[in-house]
Amino acid sequence: MSGCVLEPRPPGKRWLVAGLGNPRLPGTRHSVGMAVLGQLARRLGVAESWARDRRCAADLALAALGDAQLVLLRPRRLMNANGRSVARAAELLGLTAEEVYLVHDDLDKPLGKLALKLGGSARGHNGVRSCICCLNSNAMPRLRVGIGRPTHPDAVQAHVLGCFSPSEQELLLPVLERATDLLLDHIRERSQGPLSDT
Repeated sequence: MSGCVLEPRPPGKRWLVAGLGNPRLPGTRHSVGMAVLGQLARRLGVAESWARDRRCAADLALAALGDAQLVLLRPRRLMNANGRSVARAAELLGLTAEEVYLVHDDLDKPLGKLALKLGGSARGHNGVRSCICCLNSNAMPRLRVGIGRPTHPDAVQAHVLGCFSPSEQELLLPVLERATDLLLDHIRERSQGPLSDT
C-alpha cells in the first residue's frame, strides 16, 4: 500500500476501526467483526479499495465521514495476535487507544444484539485481550456483536469457529446494517465534539 495513510492528518478527526477475526476463517461467527467492516466499507463506498499494508499485517481502506477520516482495518494475523496489527496501525497513524474502535463477536449476547461501550475488560475474548496488551490500554470503544452461546460448554469452540446457519444468515444482514449505523452515528457524534465528550 502507498504511504497515503501516513499523509499529514486531515483537518478533521481520524479514527481507526478494526474488525477482529481470523483471516483464514471468513464467514465464521468468530470473524463477524470482519463482516461488519465489510458492510461498513460498502456503505462508505470503499469496498473495492482494500489494500494490504505489510507494516501492520492488515488490509486497510480509507473513507471520509464528513470532515473525519476513517481507517478501516482487517488484521491478517490470527485472532489472538490481532492486537499486534491494531497497535502498529495506531502507532503509524499517531492515534491514541480512545481513537481506535474494535468490532468483535460476543458469546454472551444472542445473535441480533449489539452493544457499543467505551473501554473495559476483554471478558475472555482473545482478540480483545491481544489489543489491550499491545495498545497497553483498555480504553478502546468496542462494538460487541452477539453470536449466542451454545448450551454445552464443550461446544463453545466449535460454535465460535463454525459458520452461521442458514436461519442465522437471514438475521445477519440486518445485524450488519444496524452495526454499521451504530458505529457511524457514534463516530459522527464524537467527531463533532472534543474527545473527552464521549
